[in-house]
Amino acid sequence: MEQPTAPGAETISVLLIDDHTLFRSGIRSLLQRHPEFTVVGEAADGVDGIKRALQLQPQVILLDLHMPGMSGLETLQLLLQDCPDSAVVMLTVSEDALDLSAALIAGAAGYLLKNIDTDFLTRAIRRAAAGETVVAEAMTAKLVAQLHGGALPVGSELDKLTPREREIIGCLARGESNKAIARTLDLAESTVKIHVQNVLKKLKLTSRVQAAVFAVEHGILSSSAR
Repeated sequence: MEQPTAPGAETISVLLIDDHTLFRSGIRSLLQRHPEFTVVGEAADGVDGIKRALQLQPQVILLDLHMPGMSGLETLQLLLQDCPDSAVVMLTVSEDALDLSAALIAGAAGYLLKNIDTDFLTRAIRRAAAGETVVAEAMTAKLVAQLHGGALPVGSELDKLTPREREIIGCLARGESNKAIARTLDLAESTVKIHVQNVLKKLKLTSRVQAAVFAVEHGILSSSAR
């Protein structure tokens, strides 16, 4: 059961960008039932969405992938440039692994399917606002398969990680944000950020999600569990 937001507690601001009016209305109505969320605006296309994002500076942006005119990926790239503090989560009907990997490589904070249930969506928005990456459960296997197609490093690449970097990548596999990793390992958040960058560089990966999948596939998660 959802816990009510305490009086005066800060809410998570959300912007909806989707060309389907009825879908936007449905998501707005759904989120309005949860006092921890505030839908600050809506847009029917990428151009208007970018304008609204610049004006409103939302914490989380739910963005459709396939829209007429400016595509979701083009919109994503401009949003990341203009609103770097906003977490952009793709919310789409596409179950195409190529769409998934393209969105995550471009910098999306998550990839969700429009048929997900309410609880998963609200949890995903909270996690995205906290700096974590969220991927629909139905897409996880496709992500692993996509990475197995050639993106995952093997063998000697793993040996390049220091013991601390193995701890870091284990935390990434558990979906922890930099702030959470800093608490777990008793490090400064700035130090964690440097470690994450080093891990991605050494393993020739482009995102935290790829690092998390790598960790699971190579047994780093289980060996680093505390």
